[in-house]
Amino acid sequence: MNSKFLTDIFKGLAVGIIMLAGANMNAQQTTGDITKQSDVVPGTTTTAGAVRVIDNKGTIKYLQTQNGITMLSNTTNDVTTTTWQLGGTLTNDTFIDVDGNVFGFDGIELISTELPSTDATTGSDHGTGTGYTLLVRDEDTGAVKKLLATDLLQSGQESFTATAAQVAYPLTGSPVLPTFSQVWVYRNGAKLIANVDYTVSASTVTLVPNTTSPNDWAVYAGDTIEVQYVK
Repeated sequence: MNSKFLTDIFKGLAVGIIMLAGANMNAQQTTGDITKQSDVVPGTTTTAGAVRVIDNKGTIKYLQTQNGITMLSNTTNDVTTTTWQLGGTLTNDTFIDVDGNVFGFDGIELISTELPSTDATTGSDHGTGTGYTLLVRDEDTGAVKKLLATDLLQSGQESFTATAAQVAYPLTGSPVLPTFSQVWVYRNGAKLIANVDYTVSASTVTLVPNTTSPNDWAVYAGDTIEVQYVK
């Protein structure tokens, strides 16, 4: 194994250590023994295996990758080069604690004409669907998941034909309604005042008729009560 190869190996390893030092990682394997992979055979091209190196005391050691880091070892003009690069398949749950630092991406393409996805599925690979989804974080587990854009905002509308003095209007399907400021109620086309003329609880809108003049009103049989909401 030539000296240039060893130099490249240790340079790459040093860069990797510096990169990892900037973030606190957990959940991936940090204790116990990791099974040694098969030796990389010089003169071949491979994306897996253990690279044998010798330290400055002559001790034989092995370098290998796993958990989302891809290795490419190839030999060109009698020089073997092993390159570690981002990309691959995670084999362990992996978390990165940014510890108050900014974690971002530059060079991201701006959506201009694409439409929200209507055929996204769980665990799908890129190229298997159309449109776009949104990445969100599960606050319970920390897992990154995807959300249909159409589910980011939910809305609904329902109309009722009132009976005399009817005040409670439970919505079909029992959707959990948002705060009253995001629920609009109309009586025969006239908007009622939120949290004054009606209240909201769970999936039910309750009207609050007023008997005090000049703002008195009541619910009569045949009135059309319309409920709209966005959440």
